[in-house]
Amino acid sequence: MPFKSKAQRRKFAELLVAGKIKPETYEEWNRETGRAELPERVTPARKAKKSAKLRGAAKRRITATRKRKSTKRGTATRRSK
Repeated sequence: MPFKSKAQRRKFAELLVAGKIKPETYEEWNRETGRAELPERVTPARKAKKSAKLRGAAKRRITATRKRKSTKRGTATRRSK
């Protein structure tokens, strides 16, 4: 079975050096792949979420709002006692 990416080829070379796969296995895969131009990775990298900064800002606003509300409730409760 041929390699599907450069990353996979590197991983198998690492396993070969570590002695976890046989040299024959690596050579077989390498022969079958030949000189094919392989992509760096088979699946594209995930895109970063755009709303990461917004989520943090929204979280801070919610926390601040909760603190204000809890303070108001606390003062109202103390007055009634």
